Amino acid sequence: MAANRNLKQVRIENSSPAAPLGMVGGGGGGGNLKGLRGLETESEAAAAAMALVPSKEGGDEEQEVGFTIDIKSFLKPGEKSYTQRCRLFVGNLPTDITEEDFKRLFERYGEPSEVFINRDRGFGFIRLESRTLAEIAKAELDGTILKSRPLRIRFATHGAALTVKNLSPVVSNELLEQAFSQFGPVERAVVVVDDRGRATGKGFVEFAAKPPARKALERCSDGAFLLTTTPRPVVVEPMEQFDDEDGLPEKLMQKTQQYHKEREQPPRFAQPGTFEFEYASRWKALDEMEKQQREQVDRNIREAKEKLEAEMEAARHEHQLMLMRQDLMRRQEELRRLEELRNQELQKRKQIQLRHEEEHRRREEEMLRQREQEELRRQQEGGFKPNFMDNVNLNKCKHEHSSADPLGFPLETLNKWPQGIVCFPGNSSALEFFLSVMDSASAALKALPLPAGAESPVVHFSGSQNLPVLLVCVARLLLKS
Repeated sequence: MAANRNLKQVRIENSSPAAPLGMVGGGGGGGNLKGLRGLETESEAAAAAMALVPSKEGGDEEQEVGFTIDIKSFLKPGEKSYTQRCRLFVGNLPTDITEEDFKRLFERYGEPSEVFINRDRGFGFIRLESRTLAEIAKAELDGTILKSRPLRIRFATHGAALTVKNLSPVVSNELLEQAFSQFGPVERAVVVVDDRGRATGKGFVEFAAKPPARKALERCSDGAFLLTTTPRPVVVEPMEQFDDEDGLPEKLMQKTQQYHKEREQPPRFAQPGTFEFEYASRWKALDEMEKQQREQVDRNIREAKEKLEAEMEAARHEHQLMLMRQDLMRRQEELRRLEELRNQELQKRKQIQLRHEEEHRRREEEMLRQREQEELRRQQEGGFKPNFMDNVNLNKCKHEHSSADPLGFPLETLNKWPQGIVCFPGNSSALEFFLSVMDSASAALKALPLPAGAESPVVHFSGSQNLPVLLVCVARLLLKS
């Protein structure tokens, strides 16, 4: 029970967020305690927590100290709580143990989220809040005697973990987690690196449950899951479970006949020339051959990968050129289609313009025809006849004065006669006036003396432009008379 005594005097509680990440409180030696922050691994944190607790100094009574460990201090930044990594396997349990007794065994390490007991086979599982608390509980309780039976505690196998291979050097932990989160909640995703921090092309993903892990394994096996631009699919396999922390202690070895036979000789170097040395040399030669073959296989695989990468790069350039040609052809086809649409639009506009011009010309012709019909109708209503007063000519009028007008007036006098404009309210008034003027002119012509050889005055009209002259002559005759 010496191991159990280390943390028995420490209270592990959920303190306020303002509490320091470490151990706080009074008591002897409390001022020399160091915080738990800055420790790289959970094992270091657990060892530090155990080292910080003072052991009991003699006597059967336990010495109470006022130390309090904040549970949140055991969670690293970004670490999730109650994951599969915090799950402990507890073996060699008494068959009559109850769930309350099992939980009471781990109550000082925080509130568990999962408790399972198989009493028939004597084992159980419990899940704590953080990996560090599980480390402390494992270190404290492993080997503890419970009802005359030593407990066997180790970390439970992670049944929802997958190994991811063929990773690109640019894949990080965050990208790996983001990529596999589409299959279900991911507790942890890690890209494995070498001692210099360079990616090895391998990693692992731990899911919160088995169904998402099976889904990811099936989908990645059936299809090609790409994480980056390069068409390099990842290879997903179930993760091999290894216990590289506790290993195989002597107390857990089964003492069989083979065990005792192999343990008869202590560790030693084989002496040359002996039976042991001969077969030891043959074993070494076989191992060397295996190593050389593995190296040859690795070289072949590496050369095949480099060749595949070169072919992939050339094919990528060719694919990009093909896409560019297709895009160019598509753009040319689009330009041709736009040009056709533009030509069709121009043709439509030209046809519309021609129709408008034809319509405008038709309307003008219609208006002209209506105007002529209206003029003809007005002439017919006023009593005019077509070609009336045309061809007026005074070619047969003989007068003794050749330089005078047919009525005896000199032409220069007629040209100087003042002209005026007479307006009539209608065609009928103008016709009546004209008829009266003609009657008066006819009477005046009859009263004039005829020239020698002329029987009667003859008046010919040649064109409508002589009508004003005729009217002036008639007016002068009326004034004379």
